[in-house]
Parts: sequence; structure tokens; C-alpha cells
Amino acid sequence: MNILVIGSGAREHSLINKLHSDTNLIWAYPGNPGIFQLALKTNLLSMNFDEIFGFCNENIIDLVVIGPEQPLAEGIVDYLEQKNIAVFGPSKLAAEIESSKVFSKDLMQKYGIPTARFQSFSRTDSNEEITKFANSLGFPIVVKADGLAAGKGVAICNDLEEFEDTIKEYFSGKFNEASQRIVIEEFMEGEEASIFAITDGNDYVLLPSAQDHKRIGEGDTGLNTGGMGAFSPAPIVTDEILEKVESTIIKPILLAMKSENRIFKGCLYVGLMIDKNSNSKVVEFNARFGDPETEAVLELVEGDFAALLYSSAIGKIDKTAIQIVENKFASCVILASEGYPESFKKGFVINGLNTQIDDSVKIFHSGTSEKDNQIVTNGGRVLAIVSSDNSLKQSLENVYKMISNINFENKYFRNDIGHRALNNNN
Repeated sequence: MNILVIGSGAREHSLINKLHSDTNLIWAYPGNPGIFQLALKTNLLSMNFDEIFGFCNENIIDLVVIGPEQPLAEGIVDYLEQKNIAVFGPSKLAAEIESSKVFSKDLMQKYGIPTARFQSFSRTDSNEEITKFANSLGFPIVVKADGLAAGKGVAICNDLEEFEDTIKEYFSGKFNEASQRIVIEEFMEGEEASIFAITDGNDYVLLPSAQDHKRIGEGDTGLNTGGMGAFSPAPIVTDEILEKVESTIIKPILLAMKSENRIFKGCLYVGLMIDKNSNSKVVEFNARFGDPETEAVLELVEGDFAALLYSSAIGKIDKTAIQIVENKFASCVILASEGYPESFKKGFVINGLNTQIDDSVKIFHSGTSEKDNQIVTNGGRVLAIVSSDNSLKQSLENVYKMISNINFENKYFRNDIGHRALNNNN
């Protein structure tokens, strides 16, 4: 199969690693130095849809896999499908389940899908009306930008002053157009978990559950990031909880999207909050694989991953294409540039990438580039270090051992990935 993967992060590197086989020929755009150890470079110069179609046509591409959310929100799937190219990912209308928090929350409310109490507002609404609703929820409360904000458009406000400052920032353009509308919702107590459903819009295959760590600081403190680490499966997602999530969230949301003429095919990311009574509510839906959860989850997937994604793309999901590895755990720790998610320096040489300590350990590139035949830092999140083993503890020990061998100036990482699960002796 000839496959084009769109994206340039550790998520796409992980996807390509899983798609890679003797019978698949893979190209990537924009890609990164790690990705190009497995995939071919394209001659593309931009994310122009006409140019991408021209490349697909010239190279007889059988499947396009879209990694990041932005091209989905802009309608790349609609465009390529009109040209008879099979694409793994949802249409522009279906991708609104991620690209518009207001749409997503309204949809859940309409179809009775459990989520936090909320109300949406725009910058033209009165401050009195907004504050009145916030006070009715009680603090802390959550403020979310309506549009795409690279995983950073969520703020938890502990008091009225912090809330008013956040609202002012958002409406003043902190996330440009993405924060001209907002969702204000109640703060939910519990543990977060993620579920990926690979779907053709009707049926689906579930990948192993995961938990990620969004905060920059240890103990899950500090600013939100795109993700500092993850592990899979998430022990909190028991078989009983998963069965209930399928019946009350996954099946209903796929039916809801179908009823709204927005059939969702691709990877439906379900972000959950699970409370002390094992009740689950939706924190958010995403229209693609999560990052860094994907890097851990895919280590527990065997079989023909390309066949699974292709079957989703053509609307006939093949549930036999993959198998889930039982009785194993996988973990991922992000090496970042110190100062991320705010200001940071880049361009530092990365040493130790060729260190071999264990076949189970993989290095996926995120924010890297090549300069003078050396790999250098080129982003906030630089590398994802991944391992699978018979226990989460051993998996993480493998990862941190590898991390000790990789060095670059201003290297930053969290030492406590998986701390909640480890406290439960996994």
C-alpha cells in the first residue's frame, strides 16, 4: 500500500512506525528527521490541497493519514475524497466535534451524553451575564476557548478575580479567533482518561485506554501543555467502566453525528473524567489521535494497522485487522525545551540518540530538525521516549534509563509520569 502521512510530530512518527512494513511504502509531509528514517520525503512545499492531491495522483497513493487537527478543520478530507483519494480522518463538518467546543457541548446536551454543566458566551455578551453564570457554578470553574488552541485553550479559575482576568485575556485575542467564543463549565473532580475509537461512522474498534499528563510541572502542577507524558492502559478504566462508556458515550455520539449528517470516520478521541463512584463524563472529544497518548497506545497494538485505517477510510471497518497485546503496559515521557509552554530557546545539538539499551525502547521525534548533519532541537516538545514491558513500573524504568543517555542544552522532563497508577502498584 502507498501511504501519505500528514504531520510532523511524535504522534506521526509513532503512526508511521506502526504503518511501516515490507509491503507499505510511506511518504510524509512535513515530517521530521526521525520520521524520515522510516518514510520518504515528498516534493511538497506547503499544505496546499491542490498540491497534495497532485502528489497523491502522481505517486498512486492508496491512503492518506491525517495526524494533526488543523488540516481536518480546514476540510482536507472533503477535498481529497472528492478526488477519489481514501483518507483516514473525519470531514470538516464532523471535525467540528473538536474544532468547536460550543458545537461539541451543544451536541452532547442535545443527545443526553454525560458531560459537565456549561454555557457558551461570546465577547458581545455582557460581563454581568457571564459572571452570574460563573457564580452559579461555584469555583473552581473551567474556561475553554471555542476553537483550536493547540491543546492550551483551557484554564481552571479558582476565584472570581482569576476568572475575570482569564475572560479578558481570551476575548482580547489570546488564542486569536479561537477564543472569541468560550465555554464556561463546572469543574469536574476525578481522574482523566482517554479512549481512541477507530470508526467508519457506524462500527468501531477500541484501542487500549490511556492517561496523559497535561501540566508542565510534577504533581500535575503549572501550565497546561500539549502533553508531557502518557501511559497505557489506564488502570482506572476497568472493563465495567469501559462497557458503560461504550453504551452511554461512544455509541450515542456516533449515532448523534450520523443524525446530524456529520458521519464521523477516523479516530474519535474520547477524553473522560472518571469520578470516585466510577461515573464517566466527557471532558472533550477530539477528531484525531491524541499526542502523547498515541505513542504509548500503539505499542500495545499488533496486526495490520494500515488495513485498519484503510477500512475506516472506505467506510467498512475491519475489526479483525489488529489485535491488542494483553498483560503489558506502555509509557511515554516527553523531553521538552526548558521554558515550554511559554518562551524557550532551540537549535541545541541532541546527543545520545543512537544509544541502545533495550529493544523495547523507542525514540519518536517531535520538535527536531537537522543542521550540519546533526539533529538539533526545534520545538517545545522535542522527543517522546517510549517503552512497553510487563509492568508500568518496568516500562517507565526503561524510559528514564534511556532519558539519562540523551542530552541537549535546556532539556526538561517530568520525573513522575504515571504516578497515580504506580501508587496503585501497577
